[in-house]
Amino acid sequence: MNITEFFEKFELFADAPNAVGKMRELVLELAIRGKLIDQNSNDVSAIASLRKCTRAVCELEVNDDDTVPAGWASVPLGSVIASNTGGGTPSKQNPAYWNGSIPWASVKDIQTDKYLTATIDSITEEGLKNSSSNLIPANRLVVVTRMGLGKLAINKIPTAINQDLRAIEPNEALDLDFAYLLFKALKMVGKGVTVKGITLDVLHSMPVALPPLAEQKRIVAKVDELMALCDRLEAQQRERDTRHAALARASLARFAEAPTPANLDFLFHNAYTITPADLRKSILTLAVQGKLVPQDPNDEPADVLLECIAADVAKAIRAKLMRHPKQIPPCGDEYPFDLPSGWEWAPIGKLTAAEDSAMCDGPFGSKLKTEHYISKKGYAVLRLGNIGIGYFIHGKEGHISREHYESLSSNHIASGDLLVAGLADPLVRCCEVPSDIGPAVNKSDCFRVRLSRRMDRSYVRHYLNSPIAKVLAAEENHGMTRERINLASAKALLVSVPPLAEQRRIVAKVDQLMALVDQLETQLATSRASAEKLMAAVVAELTASAGSQ
Repeated sequence: MNITEFFEKFELFADAPNAVGKMRELVLELAIRGKLIDQNSNDVSAIASLRKCTRAVCELEVNDDDTVPAGWASVPLGSVIASNTGGGTPSKQNPAYWNGSIPWASVKDIQTDKYLTATIDSITEEGLKNSSSNLIPANRLVVVTRMGLGKLAINKIPTAINQDLRAIEPNEALDLDFAYLLFKALKMVGKGVTVKGITLDVLHSMPVALPPLAEQKRIVAKVDELMALCDRLEAQQRERDTRHAALARASLARFAEAPTPANLDFLFHNAYTITPADLRKSILTLAVQGKLVPQDPNDEPADVLLECIAADVAKAIRAKLMRHPKQIPPCGDEYPFDLPSGWEWAPIGKLTAAEDSAMCDGPFGSKLKTEHYISKKGYAVLRLGNIGIGYFIHGKEGHISREHYESLSSNHIASGDLLVAGLADPLVRCCEVPSDIGPAVNKSDCFRVRLSRRMDRSYVRHYLNSPIAKVLAAEENHGMTRERINLASAKALLVSVPPLAEQRRIVAKVDQLMALVDQLETQLATSRASAEKLMAAVVAELTASAGSQ
């Protein structure tokens, strides 16, 4: 495959990450190696042109390099530079030096555009005279040698420059536009403790392969042609992404209005991509709003369910002569959305088991300090790092001794308890504690929730991971520098409670749809990986065949 065929078959690689960017890199690499166009034996050789040059910042030394094409020359970069001018910054303390008529370039002016046509700052004649800045004529190569090493542009206007830039004037053997390509391909490595930069000696001594001057111009023309094609491909991808995003929003809305199997098939249509993250959020939102499965009027309504949970608590209090748990703040009159028939709003603190500390935060202060942790595996301390969005993350827990574990009895965690994040983003992400974790306690940055046996814990887990729960939790944010929610607010967090039978139907449907999303995500990842591997193989083939010519 040659470079033209590579472009013609772009659709094969379009799903590869940064596909167009990699095409640009390949074009540039082939260009500076002399493999983008054919050589012409009638061209005046690069060596002949160099020997006629009247100016260079270092003496001509031809390197012995048999890998360069015929007519090319491997020489130090300084051999093709007529001048290399630095700059400086007028004193910021003197207003008379600034906001004048002279453009003044710094690193922030050198971005991705090839040409520099304007600068953010300007200085006065007085500022130019009283500083180490220099006024650079138009059509120089402005290269960043500090604070953004390797960025460059061709200035189309006369401009002064600061100390992080160098203005490079090519000599008669080097075309300005080819010099731009040459510098873009240079692998500059900066040195320095606080600011990485490259010295002039190192820069000038870097070896470059110089084509005949006529070939340089043909290479530039070919590169411009291929880069214009890259621009068009990039524009097509942006248009496609915009169109697909609109289709994705429409399909999600259609599914939300009527989550039928037919609309589900449309949602997973392979003509465009809906991100798995958006699909998961949509599924959970529909689930906790009662829109994912139909209601059954024969289900025992949620108000009866809540009365039973409250009766369980009251019975436990009477039987054990326990004090009543901390009062849960009452619900307000305004709720996030209207519930289906048979559903109820309830604070999560009223959905817990009938026991002390059924919902608790972790130990504070002297109860759990750094020195209490042990290096050898002991009893687990579960924390934020263990909480994935719907799943438990192994290997992030700390460990304490058996004695210390037993002293924290109110924080003991059992298999099946919910672990809820109370700190950082996203707030109230939730997972279930697995059976293989063994005896454990929770740290102060998360809550342990032990639900009533009358609630389906998977439903509550899905609810706490839904966008609706995130919004409600964010309204209770008490953090100054990091988002956090305290125990009282967490207990008061509203939950939309369906009948228990419907909770189970919702969980079954969510699990079914999430499995489909997992399959979709795997297909997308496989497609991208295949495209990336194919592109890498073709790039390797092109560069290898070019190197063997």
